Amino acid sequence: MGTDELRKRDIWQDSGGGKAGVAERNFYEILLKEFEGSDFRVRSNPKEFKNIYSKIELSNEVLANIYNPDETWTHGIIPDFAIDNVKTKKTLYVEVKRQDGWVEGKPRKAGRGNAHERSCKFFTPGLLKILREHGKLGDDVLPFWVVFQGDIARDPKRVREIHCWYTGCSGHFFLWSNSADSASLINHFNKKLKHFCEILKKFHLIRADYFPLVILTRKRERKFP
Repeated sequence: MGTDELRKRDIWQDSGGGKAGVAERNFYEILLKEFEGSDFRVRSNPKEFKNIYSKIELSNEVLANIYNPDETWTHGIIPDFAIDNVKTKKTLYVEVKRQDGWVEGKPRKAGRGNAHERSCKFFTPGLLKILREHGKLGDDVLPFWVVFQGDIARDPKRVREIHCWYTGCSGHFFLWSNSADSASLINHFNKKLKHFCEILKKFHLIRADYFPLVILTRKRERKFP
């Protein structure tokens, strides 16, 4: 790649990084205000996974074929946010991916970014296991929510990719094309995700009603074999 091309790429990446920071701040401020006076909290850049990779144990066979420096280092992941329910101790991890896209008035190459692809690491078996252990949402629930912000949320190619990846779990992503629309973001969380962080009280009510019915049934069975 030539010098001019490298310079253009650096400018594009710097611009994208700045816009991504704005998207993350918007998300944080909206949830911070929404959670006031509730059991929910939003944390920026949760650090509980910042060293998970360094602690991965490798077999002697693998170690024999890689470089093993005589030093320690920190290596892991840091999600953009964590939504905690301080009462239930349950946590949903959040990534906000701001990306350009192919929309009206822009060429197809405007959607060339891959931030949405990088978010797919959370689907990997190892990270799913680790996030589920910390989030305590259950083994049948995705422990993360990805918010796609910017033109990517209207890009006909990228939107189809995202819908394919999240088949059966559509509540765990949100296409936030208009970051000024805080109501749609909050509405999505409240309807699609909030209940995962709460205690399912209905389950206990059903169980309480179930036991007397079983006792009555057994008594009838003894009287009328």
